[in-house]
Amino acid sequence: MKKIAIGSLIIIAIVSFVGYMYINYNIINNRSKRKNLEYEEYYEDVITGTQMATLINKVINNNEANEVEKDEKGNYIDNKENSIKIQIKFIDSDETFDMERIKNGGIDAFLQNYSSVEFKCMKHEFHKKTGNISYMYFEEKESN
Repeated sequence: MKKIAIGSLIIIAIVSFVGYMYINYNIINNRSKRKNLEYEEYYEDVITGTQMATLINKVINNNEANEVEKDEKGNYIDNKENSIKIQIKFIDSDETFDMERIKNGGIDAFLQNYSSVEFKCMKHEFHKKTGNISYMYFEEKESN
């Protein structure tokens, strides 16, 4: 009788553990999907410079909250998990600008020059390990 009770407890413990792992996996997966939706809505969409400044601040806050490390230039280092990088290509420059460079130059200065300019997200990438968004590339649209 004792062996049956112990066997039953072991089976219940195993089923409970597997159930817990499955539920935990779903919670993490759903959290990741919700987070990605915040950023995926920009893909192939046109936004203004004001929205771009808001997005840059949001991504920087995300990186800071996730304690993403910076290199010697102050740029966030890809941590293969939850870091996000934004790059912007302006019409009047052959160079691509990182979000950190725009932030360091002053979001207010960016807004003064580009608040009504339109940008389009041309590319986005995801972390292989977590499926979280890792990179967004925007190009300034030519004004009509």
